[in-house]
Amino acid sequence: MRILLGRNDVNPNTPDKYGRTPLLWAAQNGHERIMWILLERNDVNPNISNEYGRTPLALAVENGHEGVVRILLGRNDVSPNTVDRYGRTPLSFAAQNGHEGIVKILLGRDDVNPDTADTLFGQTSLSLAAENGHEGVVRILLERNDVNPDTSNEYG
Repeated sequence: MRILLGRNDVNPNTPDKYGRTPLLWAAQNGHERIMWILLERNDVNPNISNEYGRTPLALAVENGHEGVVRILLGRNDVSPNTVDRYGRTPLSFAAQNGHEGIVKILLGRDDVNPDTADTLFGQTSLSLAAENGHEGVVRILLERNDVNPDTSNEYG
């Protein structure tokens, strides 16, 4: 990997036919060491997205890769609020999948909106956590004053 990335004629942002780059693959699969190696290059885009608009952060969160989440959020150029094409945020993926540790990491930041509704059905992180039976995440979200437990989705 280092040999390939050491070459100037290798573009580390080259996507496959679905828009997935090496960084997206590494984030999705939790390969922390590969993430570090890729991010050493100044031309690697940490906010590149796949065909669904999901960034490396969103993919790492969705799959519960806490170490990768920490690596990405340790950068100044990665936004924790980037939405995919359905308006889903990294927090909504963490809540939906019950990743309590990642929910706590994201909510520990001042720049994360915990009450954002997606554009698909108007679901919030709280509604996604509740729908999927993630009691711990529901408790974490309900402890906050900036989460509205009465937000309705498009079905009311």
